[in-house]
This record gives sequence, C-alpha cells and structure tokens, in this order.
Amino acid sequence: MLFLILSAILGPDESRRLIERLRARDATALGELYDRYGGVVYSIILRIARDKATSEDLTQEVFLRVWNRIPSFDAERGSLSTWVLTIARHSAIDFLRSRSGKQARLNISIETLERSLTGGNAETELQSATDAKKVRAAMARLEPKHRQLLELAYFDGLSQSEMAEKLELPLGTVKTWVRTALRQLRENLQQPSGVNA
Repeated sequence: MLFLILSAILGPDESRRLIERLRARDATALGELYDRYGGVVYSIILRIARDKATSEDLTQEVFLRVWNRIPSFDAERGSLSTWVLTIARHSAIDFLRSRSGKQARLNISIETLERSLTGGNAETELQSATDAKKVRAAMARLEPKHRQLLELAYFDGLSQSEMAEKLELPLGTVKTWVRTALRQLRENLQQPSGVNA
C-alpha cells in the first residue's frame, strides 16, 4: 500500500525525468529525491533499527547508495520509489545483522512489534491507543514460539529457511508455525476487546 501511494506521488513521466537527471549526476535531482522520500525512508529504517541516530545515518547511506547505483536501476523491474524503499529496508536489516546491530536487536520490544503490525506507513503511525492495546493483547495470546518467529521474520528479516537453521528446527515445522502464528494473530485481532483466547 505504501509503495502504491508513493508511486502515485511521483508520476511515470516525472519519475523518468528524475532518473535521467540522477544518471546525469545532477545533484539537485538527488536533493529532490531526498525531499520526496527522505521522511519515509527514515521512518522505515527507524521502525526496524529502533535508534534515531542510527536511522539518520542509514538514511544518508541509502541516498548515497541510490546515487551510486542509479546506473544499474531498471525501470522495467519496478518503480523508483519501490527501489529506494527496498534499499532502505535492506539497509536497516543489514544493520541489525551486523555486530553493531546485535545490541539493538536485544532491545526490541513488543511495543515496536505492535506498532509495525498496526500498519506500514505514516497514516498508520497515527493509529489510536485502542488499536495498539488490541495488538499487544493479540500478541500476548500467541504461544511464545509463534511470537518469536514473527519477531525473527520482521526484525531480523530472516527467511523461513534461516529461521529453521537458527532455531535448529525442520523447515516444515517453521513453515507450519509461521502460518499458524499469522492465522492466530489475525484471529486475535478480529476478536472484540476483552475477549481472551
């Protein structure tokens, strides 16, 4: 949904011209790109990295990567906005996987997960306290193994194969638990407030 909103902000012709200017090494084009997507990139990284200073640094790195990689950007494979936001997400996940990101990972709380589960864009950051409480309650009702898998998938960006390896479980078990966790979370979120599983 967020990618669709951003694609609508920058029309195809405008996007094409911006890409051409970036490839021509027009620094003002990079400034325009930053003005359009800097806030969203920062929000995505902050949601994953959970540290303002780190998120600011990584946001700058994302735009440096875009600047350096723009010659290889292929508009046939996706929009400019999707590409920029994918770089942002991967940068944040790479940070978490790094040695310096390990401490940040230890500080991940259920509050961060509930914010991420209530949505993935600026609009959903304004979700009511009631929604956050509902997500907290829904997560609390999950079995610990299911909650752990959701945290590994979202915060660490692990694939199901990587989770299986990390937890020393068969891949089939992880796949089943992930499906179960997502189904149960969805059901928990649909229950009226105050209903316990």
